[in-house]
Amino acid sequence: MNPSLESNLFVFALAAFLGYEVVRRVSPQLHTPLMSLTNAISAISVVGAIAVTGAGHNTTMVVVLGTIAVTASMINVVGGFLMTDRMLKMFKKRKSQ
Repeated sequence: MNPSLESNLFVFALAAFLGYEVVRRVSPQLHTPLMSLTNAISAISVVGAIAVTGAGHNTTMVVVLGTIAVTASMINVVGGFLMTDRMLKMFKKRKSQ
């Protein structure tokens, strides 16, 4: 294997494990701010995926993977904001009728 590929896979595995452990230990009171933070990170992923997809790399694989990354990131951003909005609506007081 390529040394660069090995180091990239190691960093990916380490980030996945660390991210899982950090999110798993978050108290329930902090889930809404955490969702907002992950939405911001996903938005950065959208920008990066768009940049990679349209960077002039004419290989089909780069375009397909970039398109998949843009689609997945946008689904994550929209879904996260919808869930955050729904959670915040649960804490609003209802009007008396």
